[in-house]
Amino acid sequence: MTKVALFAGGDLSYFTRQFDVFVGVDRGSLFLLEQGLALDWAIGDFDSVSSEEFARIEASAGHLITAPRHKDDTDTELALIKIFQAFPKAEVTIFGALGGRLDHTLTNIFLPSHPELSAYAHQICLVDDLNQVTYRLAGQHELYPEANFDYVSFLVEGSGILQLENAKYPLNEANFFERKIYTSNEFLTGPIKLSLTDGYVIIIQTKDRS
Repeated sequence: MTKVALFAGGDLSYFTRQFDVFVGVDRGSLFLLEQGLALDWAIGDFDSVSSEEFARIEASAGHLITAPRHKDDTDTELALIKIFQAFPKAEVTIFGALGGRLDHTLTNIFLPSHPELSAYAHQICLVDDLNQVTYRLAGQHELYPEANFDYVSFLVEGSGILQLENAKYPLNEANFFERKIYTSNEFLTGPIKLSLTDGYVIIIQTKDRS
């Protein structure tokens, strides 16, 4: 399975390097070059770089896709659409998607709401130094803890009913209460068993800043 790293234009103070394909989104392309990483794909409208910086990106990119500034999709959405067209089974980790402008952060968190990305929700992961965001579509799933994170929260998008088993705070028919986000849960021994009747669930594994 192809492991893709997508570098967006937000906070890139945290990232890792163990990937097969590196994708720069707009100014994220310049960041890859500055870090000495491969710029396999460069995608965006590039409105956040100078003409000299764009010339450097253009000369270095393995694949360059430019988009108009006025468009329906964000640069990150466009990049994901193009990557999944090229690598339908890819696992995509996105750096620089969190911690910047709040509207950008929220758009990134709700990426699976885009009709061309919903089928790939379980293949998308957003990461920074404090958080990992993943997704599961309606159905039954087992969720395992990631190293270095202490808490897990669940945000349901849609009208589905969420149930959780083998969690510190289970959620089932006996104790169900409706919330947009069920926050600060914890793993016990083994995986949390998750079921959702409709829509998708945003899973946030997180920790406090030390």
